[in-house]
Amino acid sequence: MSFGFESLPVVGIKTRIKRLLAILAGSYLLFLIGLFVYQRSLLYFPTHTYVPLSEAQANPAFQEITARTADGIDLKAWYAPATTKPFTFVFFHGNGDSLNSASAAADPYIRAGYGFLVAEYRGYSGLLGKPTEAGLYADARANLYALEARGVKSEAIILFGHSLGTGVATQMAVEFHTGGLVLLAPFLSMGELAQHEYPIFPAKLIILDRFENDKKIGKIRAPLLIINGTNDQLIPPSHGKLLYALAHDPRQFISLPNHGHNDLFQDAAPLILNWAIRLG
Repeated sequence: MSFGFESLPVVGIKTRIKRLLAILAGSYLLFLIGLFVYQRSLLYFPTHTYVPLSEAQANPAFQEITARTADGIDLKAWYAPATTKPFTFVFFHGNGDSLNSASAAADPYIRAGYGFLVAEYRGYSGLLGKPTEAGLYADARANLYALEARGVKSEAIILFGHSLGTGVATQMAVEFHTGGLVLLAPFLSMGELAQHEYPIFPAKLIILDRFENDKKIGKIRAPLLIINGTNDQLIPPSHGKLLYALAHDPRQFISLPNHGHNDLFQDAAPLILNWAIRLG
């Protein structure tokens, strides 16, 4: 008995494999190019309309103040002067917030007698300009200088950042001699975060706005408080602990069980206030 086998079309199979690999490689390259070109659209989600204080459900202690950046952008911020406490919190919000939405975070601190300034970024809340890392740093500096012009010294300022705002607050803590730094749901760097989000792409290498908290935290000597949630689905909770390990004393790390990324404010407030009392 004999068996007959047809010869496999080896050349045809190789050709199909090459075509498939070429399609996959082309698709990968196109996606990578798109990731690079549109990365800032994936990072910043600005609100394009301004809600004035008269229409916002914000703390009545707030007043609108203005500041101009070194590159000529006119900013708005909401500011409540301190009443009974020596410190003023300067708050830098996350990438999807605005003056209006972020202002609710101020209530416990204003009620306790602290000053509170909600800073805004270019391109957000109807302000001119487009957000970039360098631009956000320029905006933060302008707000700190505006406070200084009102008699608030940098030593009496507690920088307070949430999410993306932790990158801004960290940079300002490197540049200014402030009274303290609070990081709520922080990240190591935007490169590390991007690589976590897009693991099959060299995201860490192509990112433009790097916000390298991990490289800066060791340069800061101000008292530091880091708080994150154990269930954070946007920023790995390990980032906060790793930042804490890179920082100098005095420092404190608190991990809130069963908390995510945006539900930290209420339970974090008494912890932050207790920490601030110990500063003097």
